[in-house]
Amino acid sequence: MVHFFIVYLYADSGRGPNYSSGSLNIVRFFTHHSLPLSMQFSLFDAQAPTPSSEKECLPYDGSAILIPDFLNPVESHQAFHYLASSIEWQQDTIAMYGKSIPIPRLNAWYADPEIHYSYSGIHLQVWPWTQELLALKAKIEAYSGHTFNSVLANQYRTGNDSVAWHADDEPELGHQPVIASLSLGSQRYFRFRHITNRTVIRLLLKPGSLLIMKGECQHAWEHEIPKTKSHTGARINLTFRKVYPKLKK
Repeated sequence: MVHFFIVYLYADSGRGPNYSSGSLNIVRFFTHHSLPLSMQFSLFDAQAPTPSSEKECLPYDGSAILIPDFLNPVESHQAFHYLASSIEWQQDTIAMYGKSIPIPRLNAWYADPEIHYSYSGIHLQVWPWTQELLALKAKIEAYSGHTFNSVLANQYRTGNDSVAWHADDEPELGHQPVIASLSLGSQRYFRFRHITNRTVIRLLLKPGSLLIMKGECQHAWEHEIPKTKSHTGARINLTFRKVYPKLKK
């Protein structure tokens, strides 16, 4: 059985909440979480979005361009709820102090055939692209002008989930990797730290935002998602990459 979404609309009477003169205003949106994205609005339109603004977040040594509204609220809502239940999430472990410690987040690796990736001793299982991930990849490629052959998906379930300071500077990502990071779900703070002078830059990544890191960014800056004591819901982060297998050590 198909479950349809419900949208409440208020016209120009001025009586509805969030009234906006001269237009209809979408106030609330619900979807059944199992409804595939192919049956929903515009995520399968591969045309580049037209966000309202871009912001360069790094003052020097690389580039990190933030597009706050890359996906609109409806698209972001759809993508989060569908991917939360459809991605092959797993919790890997890392060896520390002679013990096997679960990493504080869930992750999954989707890629072209034979495109493998590992970090910190973790060898990620390769899953084939889903239609939904390919659609998001196509949107980002159309907007950025860069192509990608893989995506690392991370799910931060609560404020206790995090990722420590690191740089995505593995040899197989190339000398100046371009990484496009899409945020869905709850907003979280993201921090850059310069490797030599220790300057720290903090960004608030809201749902639907896209952060494109390129140039010397991964060689000059580390980044992290710190834990937070604030009550926060789940966040999904999709980091699209291009892996060059022949460059792997």
